[in-house]
Amino acid sequence: MSLRIGFDMDGVLADFAGAYRLVEKRLFGSAGTREIEKPEEQAAKEENEPATGGRRRRDGVWAAIRETPDFWETLAPLHPDAIARVQEMSLRHRWEVFFITQRPATDGDTVQRQTQRWLVKQGFELPSVLVINGPRGAAAGALSLHYHVDDSPANCIDVKSESSAKPILIVEDDDLLGIASARRLGIGTAPHIAAALDILDQASAAAARPTVLKQLASLVGWK
Repeated sequence: MSLRIGFDMDGVLADFAGAYRLVEKRLFGSAGTREIEKPEEQAAKEENEPATGGRRRRDGVWAAIRETPDFWETLAPLHPDAIARVQEMSLRHRWEVFFITQRPATDGDTVQRQTQRWLVKQGFELPSVLVINGPRGAAAGALSLHYHVDDSPANCIDVKSESSAKPILIVEDDDLLGIASARRLGIGTAPHIAAALDILDQASAAAARPTVLKQLASLVGWK
């Protein structure tokens, strides 16, 4: 059976945080110390949020991002060889791969085409890119995904509750609370995309061996 696997883009494959900080530093002379606003959070932001100094700073950064032609093609990969590895594994294991994002539009080409070109440059041929506005769980269910890799706990919870896909949350090794919380909910964890791909490689190899797959699920944190 061919596995169907979804990958989030920013924070999993692409270094959005680094690009955001560069824009912030260019505009304000320094990068902020607060956690950045992710693309999906920007897309779902309440318009009546109070206009605090932090809000104005974030809005300024996002205005500059939106005005940058083909901004999503300028991002660096988080791990240089990860996307080429996804390509190799998808061919070897006969995966069907989907790249899922909630990136807002910028000047230049559409988000989908920017993301597709970026993935091709990083080593993935013929990428299937889905730009969505709603929850990830609905998309995972509609695509009949078996696994989904994401750096957002909320997205992973939504995927687990609204589909049969097994989510893998990208969470740093030293975030013990985040790891414990995810595993308590039956969400698998990995410290970075390379480790997530190791898990998926093992899951593919063990797909026809229920005992081995059960052992892997226990090790990773799936329920």
